[in-house]
Amino acid sequence: MWTGQVDYNDGGLDIKVEARGSRGRFLMGPMEPHHVESSTSTRRFWVLGLALLAGLGLAFVPALLPTGPSANLDAAGALGAGRLGAGALLVFLGGLLTALTPCVYPLIPITVGVFGARPGVGRGRAVLLTSSYVVGMGVVFAALGVVAARTGAAFGQLLGHPAVAIGLAVFLLVLAASMFGAFELALPQGLALRLNAVGGAGLAGAFLMGSVAGFLAAPCTGPVLTGLLTYVATTRSTGLGAALLFVYALGIGVPFFLIGVFAVRMPRSGAWMDWVKSALGILLVALAATYVRDAFPPLRAAAASAARAWGPSGGVWIAAAIGAAGVLLGALHLHFGAGPRESLLKGVGVALVAGAVLLRLSALNVGVESTGLVWNLRYAGEGPAPTPVESALARARVEHRPVMIDFFAEWCAACKELDRETYVAPAVQVEAERFIRIKVDGTNAQDPVDALYQRFGVNGLPTVAFVSSDGKVLDDPRVTGFLGPEKFVEALRRVQ
Repeated sequence: MWTGQVDYNDGGLDIKVEARGSRGRFLMGPMEPHHVESSTSTRRFWVLGLALLAGLGLAFVPALLPTGPSANLDAAGALGAGRLGAGALLVFLGGLLTALTPCVYPLIPITVGVFGARPGVGRGRAVLLTSSYVVGMGVVFAALGVVAARTGAAFGQLLGHPAVAIGLAVFLLVLAASMFGAFELALPQGLALRLNAVGGAGLAGAFLMGSVAGFLAAPCTGPVLTGLLTYVATTRSTGLGAALLFVYALGIGVPFFLIGVFAVRMPRSGAWMDWVKSALGILLVALAATYVRDAFPPLRAAAASAARAWGPSGGVWIAAAIGAAGVLLGALHLHFGAGPRESLLKGVGVALVAGAVLLRLSALNVGVESTGLVWNLRYAGEGPAPTPVESALARARVEHRPVMIDFFAEWCAACKELDRETYVAPAVQVEAERFIRIKVDGTNAQDPVDALYQRFGVNGLPTVAFVSSDGKVLDDPRVTGFLGPEKFVEALRRVQ
């Protein structure tokens, strides 16, 4: 008589099987049933814990996340003073700080899943792939930045075009499908073979992935790039502008370079990796939804109305409850390829969690309209020309009042932070009373808004431009990023 025992784990339940036999006989069956029961209980415990964690995370984390470098990081000032080395260092630091903001978090799973932690990829290969990725990002930043500086278009304005937003959303959904296990991200076999022949397999794919990353990071780039692009436009040096913007992209790329290189050592097997990939896939789905929402005014208005209907705190906790329900239903621990019922439950769970993220983000600025600054004019490009803005400026000249013009967009993270943190401060509201206050919405690209960008020298968002009481557009002060209430009041007091 002989016996044998096999332990099997496919990322789900731990299964133990015993085999017994003698000459002419072979018996195989499960060992004690409590092994499976114990594994199921452990799994339920983890699912409950993750559901609670997801709910609490949705409730508290979004309000704590940074939106990017502040307006105090003045690279353009250093460059204008002739300190090229110091200016380039500040540009690089600005890129590094941008990489720590939510706008670029979705790039983390791309970096890990595509350029690292895959069988047969050594450390040297990972360095080449990730370097290609970062260079692709830099090339696109340089090109877009020079175009913005030359044409006067605000950096990131392409996000307002529905076609661009839909393209990015589709790209993110494809990546999300890969995270859910629908396929492995790789170049087509024919192209891969051709690249192999010239020693560049995978490098072109990494470069193309990096080129898309520039668009995804755009909502958090305003504070550093606004001043930088203004400097480039003033000097008219295309080569210097491209080089500085490439340095900025390298700063953004540093964390992803480290992740891509050191992800080679990350373990790949087990249920925990599938759950992590599912979580990252859900974030990609939610980000795709935000791009589509912001590109289409009716969808944006519907999301804002839903958030307002539940109030500032109600929207937060409803989003938390929906997210937790989605996790319990199977957003993380179930698999799309495990049968129709499980696929349906996971799909509904993913939709609930992604919807909860979208609702929570929409609820961030709920209540700001009633507690923040009261704007004399809100303009979003209506009509063939910015006539309402011209009328407001003419009124200011007649009344000998200064003008404050806030250029913003729904996709601009620092713009929302100004609304949420600065414009609600009583000191800011009191000082701003003597101004004619105009808020220009550049979410959807419109020719009249482009004309205002060129007139007031807006190269990135947010930008708060000031016009003196005698009608002169002021170069200083000018706010090009998030600025706290105290410093914002100081800027207002300098305008006469």
